[in-house]
Amino acid sequence: MKIFLLSLTILLVIFIVFQIYTSMSTIKSEMQPYKIIRTEESFEIRHYPAANMAKITANTQSYRDLGYTGFRTLANYIFGGNKEKKQIAMTSPVHMDIGDTVSTMAFVMPSDLQKENLPTPDNQDIIIHTTQPEYVAALRFGGFANTKAIQKYSQKLKTLLDEKGISYTGNVRFLGYNPPYQIFGRRNEVIVTLDPDDFL
Repeated sequence: MKIFLLSLTILLVIFIVFQIYTSMSTIKSEMQPYKIIRTEESFEIRHYPAANMAKITANTQSYRDLGYTGFRTLANYIFGGNKEKKQIAMTSPVHMDIGDTVSTMAFVMPSDLQKENLPTPDNQDIIIHTTQPEYVAALRFGGFANTKAIQKYSQKLKTLLDEKGISYTGNVRFLGYNPPYQIFGRRNEVIVTLDPDDFL
């Protein structure tokens, strides 16, 4: 019995240390910059400058399927799956746009790498592109994301914007900030593009 309790305690300590290390690593990772324009009771209005992204498109309509195939493909690219065999630092968040027929996932490229300096992907399904600056509304939620949660908070964000009379366009997109093995302190967001004329 004592050996069992000792082993359990050791495993618990290892688990806690691993989770602390994971959380600290996530905090140290470069995060896509944005400027908060306005803070509402339940959401923020932000401005995102242009950013370089590595993106993949998939014929899937679920968070789980897109997360599995998209993340594996993009992770392979930044871990050396490119013509130059160059490793690229992981950043946050991961962008997901889950549509009715076609969905996309994108990794934000580190800010110290220009588009012309990024290595060429081995996988031709990966597209390197530069996003346009945009204003978005963002709503944050915790825990582990799934299709149901994303749909729930997407609808909540649209309802809040409708109540405020704020116009938006396009799909509500998902932003994930944590690796799948991080349990505590998870950060998820849904965002949607706003009319820039309302903020210029």
